[in-house]
Amino acid sequence: MYANNPLNEAPLCLFVADAFDTEQLLECMKQLISGQRVKIPIYDFKKHQRSSDSFRQVNASDVIILEGILVFHDQGVRDLMNMKIFVDTDADVRLARRIRRDTVERGRDINSVLEMYAKFVKPAFDDFVLPSKKYADVIIPRGGDNHVAIDLIVQHLRTKLGQHDLCKIYPNVYVIQSTFQIRGMHTLIRDTEISKHDFVFYSDRLIRLVVEHGLGHLPFTEKQVVTPTGSVYTGVDFCKKLCGVSIIRSGESMENALRACCKGIKIGKILIHRDGDNGKQLIYEKLPKDISERHVLLLDPVLATGNSANQAIELLIQKGVPESHIIFLNLISAPEGIHCVCKRFPSLKIVTSEIDVALNEEFRVIPGLGEFGDRYFGTDD
Repeated sequence: MYANNPLNEAPLCLFVADAFDTEQLLECMKQLISGQRVKIPIYDFKKHQRSSDSFRQVNASDVIILEGILVFHDQGVRDLMNMKIFVDTDADVRLARRIRRDTVERGRDINSVLEMYAKFVKPAFDDFVLPSKKYADVIIPRGGDNHVAIDLIVQHLRTKLGQHDLCKIYPNVYVIQSTFQIRGMHTLIRDTEISKHDFVFYSDRLIRLVVEHGLGHLPFTEKQVVTPTGSVYTGVDFCKKLCGVSIIRSGESMENALRACCKGIKIGKILIHRDGDNGKQLIYEKLPKDISERHVLLLDPVLATGNSANQAIELLIQKGVPESHIIFLNLISAPEGIHCVCKRFPSLKIVTSEIDVALNEEFRVIPGLGEFGDRYFGTDD
């Protein structure tokens, strides 16, 4: 998270290459992002030069705020930013804050502050800082007094921090928001004592939630309709070119939920025979002839090693389906499977309801829920 804050403009007397150490800024930011601590040089505003013997140590963090009036100027710096915020404050407020800061903290008299502001700071702001506003993702008017905007940003940060670590590594991985209802259903279907009837019932409920969430990642087009009151409602139209593909046989358990959400949807099949964990081979596929023109929801309730998923995805791509048009839906995922799929197919989306701890020596998901297909279809005797 990075921010641009033009509340306290620094003197912009010199616009020469040596005045901006962009290379060191980039190096420091890359080190922080990679989890390393850095030493930041300290600038002496009284002597107008960088201190040679003092540094400020900054530790790596989940949230990094880069503040400065010209942080949007360099594209290399902008490319490192997850969110760009421009805090827009009235010019009178900025001048008042500058006078207070320069006279109290930097030992300058009011006349010199006003002269510098009129000759350098204000023109520089208009010519260089204000135009960078176009790069901002969020513009906050009224600065720190805009509590509504600040609360929204704080909530966004809390949501991001609450994500699973893998979602931070792979932005194409989505875990549906956990609630006590979802946790309760997971508790039930993971219990070895649950009846087959209840296992199927609560699995179907969870699958429906995953499917609904997955459909939300499809492209939509704007559409206007006339309501029974004669009013015009502007909404969206569903993606028309869509199909499901289930990885036999566990994936077939997700087909009913998909049909319940998408009337008349075409569903293809892929069967991959297991011959050891690394020796999987495709033995059957039946897909819509025009699948290359469709967005595909790939269905498999458990993502374990990722080998079967990768082979199924590779087949879809060979059939002409763009990688970015594939959404892989499952109930639980192992971290190893997510790494395996996302590293090979970074444009594909994965939607799951929970990410489990790991795989064991037998390549089973832990804590997992056993052989899902056998439990769902009643062949787990």
